[in-house]
Amino acid sequence: MTRIGLISDTHSYLDSSVAGHFAHCDEIWHAGDFGNGELAEELRAIKPLRGVYGNIDGAEIRREFPEQLVFQCEGIKVLMRHIGGYPPKYNPATKKELLVHRPQLFISGHSHILKIMYDETLQCLHMNPGAAGKQGWQKKRTLIRFVIDGKEMKECEVIEI
Repeated sequence: MTRIGLISDTHSYLDSSVAGHFAHCDEIWHAGDFGNGELAEELRAIKPLRGVYGNIDGAEIRREFPEQLVFQCEGIKVLMRHIGGYPPKYNPATKKELLVHRPQLFISGHSHILKIMYDETLQCLHMNPGAAGKQGWQKKRTLIRFVIDGKEMKECEVIEI
C-alpha cells in the first residue's frame, strides 16, 4: 500500500499546513508549476518527491523534473504531465501519450480546477489536484490524498487549504 499526496500549481508558495496533510503519505507527487527550487526542497523535506515541470517553471526546475513522467506505482501505471486537459478533452500531445502508454492513472495540473473523473473510453482515472498556491483565479486552494493498493486506487480525499 502506497499513500500519495498530490499537489500542483504552487507557484512558489507552500502553505504551512501541507506538511501536516502529507505527514502520513509515503510519497508526494507534484503536477507542475512549482515556481522555484526552494519549494521542491520544502516538499522533499516532508516525503520523497516525484514531479513534472509546468509552463511557469524555469531552468532550475526543468533540469530536475521532466515534462512527462510514466512510472509504475504498485500495480498501477501512471502518466503525469502538467498540461493535459481532461476526459474527453485532452490536448493532442496528451491524447497521443495516453494512447501510447495506456496508463490506469493520468495526473495533470495547469487548469487550477480540481477534477477527479474516470475516462471510460481509455479505462483511466484522471486526477487534477487543482491549485495549492496563491497565484491564479481559484477561490479555494486544494490538494488530494489517496492510496494505491496493488491494482486499486482508493481512499481519495480532497483537502481544502
